[in-house]
Amino acid sequence: MGFRNAEAVPSEELLVTECEILIPAASENVITSRNADQIKARVIVEGANGPTTAVADDILAEKRIFIMPDILANAGGVTASYFEWVQDRQGYFWKEAVVNEQMEAILRDSFEDVIRYAEAHNVNNRIAAYMLAIDRVASTIRQRGIYA
Repeated sequence: MGFRNAEAVPSEELLVTECEILIPAASENVITSRNADQIKARVIVEGANGPTTAVADDILAEKRIFIMPDILANAGGVTASYFEWVQDRQGYFWKEAVVNEQMEAILRDSFEDVIRYAEAHNVNNRIAAYMLAIDRVASTIRQRGIYA
C-alpha cells in the first residue's frame, strides 16, 4: 500500500496468496479460524506478536504448515538488548561482527532446541517454545533457589 509501481492488495487477500513463506508482521490475531484453512504458504514466520489464534494454530498444524512462533522469531531484539546490557555492565563494547556472530549462534541454537523439543514431545513449535522456556526457568530456580 502506498508504494509506487506496486499493486495494492487487501490484507485479507494477501494472507491467503500462494507463497512459500508468509510473514504476518503487523497485527495480532490476523490468522484465525476464518482464514487458516485458506493459507497456502508452506512456512509462517510470525513477525508480529500473536498473529495466529489458538484455533488457527490447530488448523495450520493439520495442514502441516511449518510455523516459527513469535516468541522465537522476535527473539533477536531481546537478545540484542541483553548484549547491550552486558556491554554496559562490563564497560566494554563489542565490534559489530562479534555481536552478529553471538546473535547468530544463540538464535540458531534456540531454533534447533525448539525443533528438537517439538519433535521429542510431539507438540507444535509454539507449545515447544513455551514448554522449553518453562523448563529452563524451573531448572534455574531449582539450581539457584527462588530468592538468589
